[in-house]
Amino acid sequence: QVQLVESGGGLVQPGGSLRLSCAVSGSFFSIGTMGWYRQAPGKQRELVADITSLGIIKYAASVKGRFTISRDNAKNTVYLQMNSLKPEDTAVYYCNARLNGLSTWGQGTQVTASS
Repeated sequence: QVQLVESGGGLVQPGGSLRLSCAVSGSFFSIGTMGWYRQAPGKQRELVADITSLGIIKYAASVKGRFTISRDNAKNTVYLQMNSLKPEDTAVYYCNARLNGLSTWGQGTQVTASS
């Protein structure tokens, strides 16, 4: 069974940093675009950033300049470095990847920026 395993969430003070990781486990023959989404209470899930297999990157306007997405194809892992976190970044962050042609979601990890 192919799945995405996330780690790295937590509680941080505003202005702080966190790094999220998402690794693919299980058998697969292709990995396409990988990305991070987030969902705050009472809001719709939104794209934070994604990166194609060729390294083309897209960011939400709200995180541009503060967050950096990267991927290690040898490790089948995508990362999200989050700097200068704001209270409005507080949400459950979900990893997403196109595995074997299908959109696959991780279980989600809570990120809270609060003093």
